[in-house]
Amino acid sequence: MTWSAEQLGAVDSGDELEIAVRSAGGGLRRWVPIWVVRVDDQVFVRTWYRRPTGWFEHVLDSRRARVRVGEIEADVTVEDVGVGSSELRADVDAAYRRKYRRYGVATVDRMMSDSAAQATLRLTPE
Repeated sequence: MTWSAEQLGAVDSGDELEIAVRSAGGGLRRWVPIWVVRVDDQVFVRTWYRRPTGWFEHVLDSRRARVRVGEIEADVTVEDVGVGSSELRADVDAAYRRKYRRYGVATVDRMMSDSAAQATLRLTPE
């Protein structure tokens, strides 16, 4: 599946996306807010660093989640792209810089560090 124009517009205009990881039994864990960007017709989230605990660990285990941004809510598959290709990393970095620059260089630069790039996830609607 692909994101609709309405969903991509919500990603563009929303400051944060909320993500709830699917548990092994299919239920949802708690909602966690996270910055979200769009590159072309793909949606990406990053955390500041990869961690073996919390929502990040759980999403890597299940590869499924539910997301909401604005009035949009969707089930997604989660792909761990890590740093990815140099082109993908540059595109995701640029998207974070454009969207969140109002938070200041120090904050935004943390989202473009090597550790943050290693924690890049692609979200695809189910």
